[in-house]
Amino acid sequence: MREAVPQRQRPQRQRQTPPAPPSAPGQETPVAQPDQQPRKQRGGRNLQAAIGVGVGLGAVIIASLFVVKVLFLVVVAAAVVVGVWELTSRLTERKGINAPLIPLMAGSVAMLAAGYWAGAQWAAAALALTGLAVMVWRMSEPPENYLRDITAGIFTAFYVPFLATFVALMLSAEDGPWRIVLFLIVTVCSDTGAYAVGYKFGKNKLAPTISPGKTREGLAGGIALSMLAGALMMQYVIDDGRWWQGLILGGCAAVTATLGDLAESMIKRDLGIKDMGTLLPGHGGIMDRLDSLLPTAPVVWLLLAAFVGS
Repeated sequence: MREAVPQRQRPQRQRQTPPAPPSAPGQETPVAQPDQQPRKQRGGRNLQAAIGVGVGLGAVIIASLFVVKVLFLVVVAAAVVVGVWELTSRLTERKGINAPLIPLMAGSVAMLAAGYWAGAQWAAAALALTGLAVMVWRMSEPPENYLRDITAGIFTAFYVPFLATFVALMLSAEDGPWRIVLFLIVTVCSDTGAYAVGYKFGKNKLAPTISPGKTREGLAGGIALSMLAGALMMQYVIDDGRWWQGLILGGCAAVTATLGDLAESMIKRDLGIKDMGTLLPGHGGIMDRLDSLLPTAPVVWLLLAAFVGS
């Protein structure tokens, strides 16, 4: 009896998707796009939130400057105290360094007040007393890591409140509000010019191991825009100022602002963090906004004192 031979099944053809019709001359062929994802801004920041916070901070600064000068000093003191808290908190979290916070906060207010009402010598004395207070306060704890903790505390006292004291010194002048506006504008123009030129033309890295996003072309753009802003401000806003003085001031401010940004980037890389805090949406923490302002303040104060008096 013959065995039934199974019939070979015919392979099924896969249905082919018909090709898209050719596009008309001068038109691109439509390409299927995946689900649209929100575009990330540079550094993963929310650009809308950053702009909103920046405008809000600018409004607070301008209002406090030209209504009551002392009110602006209060704003600076609040920013400095929060900045000290952010820096010492990150040192504790990431490195186990316990810089005494209470004497640092009290010393911050004392330095700013001394600079505004008494001058640079009293501000320097307040810095020295803050350092002594840090050393004494830390004695209440075991001696292990004493040197490490007080070193971090004295560094914090110099880096944040003492450098900010030069803002108070500028504010104390008769035309103090306009000096502060000049200081802020040249610093912001440095950052803005560096970002715009670096984004468009940047090719050569400035400091790739510290801040990979910075380029030499961006630095040149920041210096140029800051010099232009400084020349205009010195010529038309500052009494007895000259445009060439503004060129010098703007160029120096752009360099110190960039160095300040790189210095804080070094600190954050050592700590293994991206931002010092999360207080300002789109900006990070207070210290992430003060990084370029703090080292620029003494340079602008010194040049203004040399050019038009203190």
